[in-house]
Amino acid sequence: MFKLRRLSSEPILEPIAEHPFERAAVFNCAVVMHGRKIHMIYRAADRDFAALSQPEPREELKFVSSFGYAVSEDGINFHRDSQPVFVGEGEQEAWGVEDPRISKIGDTFYMVYTAFGGKAWDNHRISLASSKDLRTWERHGVLLQEPNKDGGLLEDKINGKYMLFHRRMPHIWAAFSHDLRTWEDHQIVMETIPGGWEEFKIGIAGQPIRTRQGYLLIYHAVDRHKVYRLGAALLDGENPTQVVRRLPEPILEPELPWEKEGHVPNVVFSCGQVVKDGFLYVYYGGADRVIGVAGIEMDKIVF
Repeated sequence: MFKLRRLSSEPILEPIAEHPFERAAVFNCAVVMHGRKIHMIYRAADRDFAALSQPEPREELKFVSSFGYAVSEDGINFHRDSQPVFVGEGEQEAWGVEDPRISKIGDTFYMVYTAFGGKAWDNHRISLASSKDLRTWERHGVLLQEPNKDGGLLEDKINGKYMLFHRRMPHIWAAFSHDLRTWEDHQIVMETIPGGWEEFKIGIAGQPIRTRQGYLLIYHAVDRHKVYRLGAALLDGENPTQVVRRLPEPILEPELPWEKEGHVPNVVFSCGQVVKDGFLYVYYGGADRVIGVAGIEMDKIVF
């Protein structure tokens, strides 16, 4: 068993009123190591989420999400751009882009994200973009033609195929592809557990990372009261569809005021983590408004 410890008691990124695209929220972020620096692609919102209280999206309450870019040398202090690095395009992204997860495969960064059309609350599709420099992105379109979220690519191929984690409610699923376009062999990787902190729905955080024991999967879990926590599981190093061990208790849960109070209360939600100098940095959105960071030494991660 292990727990993450917060590396700052305050958010490391907060909204900036002078930047229209991120004046309401900065939260769920992808992170990747590149050139000895930690690069972050974060979700930003231009207004609050009052629309979520309605049974269907309403145009007069519309919020639009885009992606901002920030970079850090120490993992805590980030310098960010004043303009978004990736914005919604077309009908399927009419309400923006959400919850990026980045994997580096070869010399290319692949970003799996949620495209939200806003026609209904389940009008979201997993989509893909790629980049060589994390600033200029090429879209590759929708990956799964179904309501789906929480998508991320494993950085290793399995039996010569790409592996995509995704969520068919309420469980974590995986699928495989030769070409990043056609996805087959969909199967459940991990299920919810009735009666506790992960009974309502679960989904991956950042893409699983290889450790000496297997693949470390950090995931979010939601209970019947809609409290979001982070959990951890160990996937088999040869067959990551198999769960070797799953920790019975969360590794991080809402405790600080900015994790418990915000646009959506009682939320810690991660889309990414990196290992730097033997230390695991896990970045997370707090109450869908700000970004925090927690971590642990890699040699203390034991299942």
